[in-house]
Amino acid sequence: MEVAVYDTYVSKKDGSVMHFDILVSDEVTSKEQVYQFGRQYLATKGQESQPLAAKECRFCHIEEPTQEVVDAIRAQGYYIIEMQGCQ
Repeated sequence: MEVAVYDTYVSKKDGSVMHFDILVSDEVTSKEQVYQFGRQYLATKGQESQPLAAKECRFCHIEEPTQEVVDAIRAQGYYIIEMQGCQ
């Protein structure tokens, strides 16, 4: 399995910015599905009403995943790498 990485920046309710990557199987062709995964993640951080679409989330590259990433994608469809402001 290879994964597609989507570089994502979302404005939080307090005005600060969350930067995270959404990793999905490279077989996922629906960007709306990627955005939905991102929205699910935002809900876990109390940011469920924040916009997430093409403006905030862009395809970056394809890479070989670690086993941890593969396991998460098989279990829930995606994996998040928190970069900045995700606390």
